[in-house]
Amino acid sequence: MSGGTAKNEARRVPDPHAAPLRLEEFLPYRLNVVANLVSAALSRIYVDRYGIGVPEWRILVTLGQFDVMTAKAIGAHSHMHKTKVSRAASALERRKLIDRRENRADRREAFLSLTPAGRAIYRELAPSALEFARRLFEAIEPADRAAFERAIDRLTERSRRLSATTENAT
Repeated sequence: MSGGTAKNEARRVPDPHAAPLRLEEFLPYRLNVVANLVSAALSRIYVDRYGIGVPEWRILVTLGQFDVMTAKAIGAHSHMHKTKVSRAASALERRKLIDRRENRADRREAFLSLTPAGRAIYRELAPSALEFARRLFEAIEPADRAAFERAIDRLTERSRRLSATTENAT
C-alpha cells in the first residue's frame, strides 16, 4: 500500500467529535440506559427471591396498589403492551398469585386481583423496593431533589405529548 492510499483511508474515517448525533450525549438514550440499569438492579430483589420478572412485578405492584383492575387498565397504568400484560398475568395466575374473574358486563375482559399469596409477596416486596428507591434517590443532593422531581414530571409530560403528536402524524 502506498503512502497516498493510507492518507486517503485516514481522511475517510469520520471524526467522532464532528458527528451531529453522539449516542452517549443523546438524552433519550441516556434516560433509557438509566432506566435499564435501575430496572436490572431492582429486579434482583424480586427475581432472586420470588422468581418473577419485570412484567410480573409491575402487575403485582399495580394490583397491590389498586386491588382490582383489568389487564387493559394495568397495561395503561404500567406502560406495558397488552401482550406482555397477558403473558405475565397468565404466569401469575398459574402460580396462584392472582385471581381472574370474568367481567359479566363485558365477557372479553376480566378483573384481576391478588390472591392471599400474591398479597403476601406484595407486602414483603414493598419495603425492599422502597428502600431501594430511597438508596437510589440518595445519589441526588438534597438541595437538587425537588428540581429533579420537577424535571422527571416535565420530561414525562412532554414525552406523552410528543408520543401523541407522533401517533397522530402517522
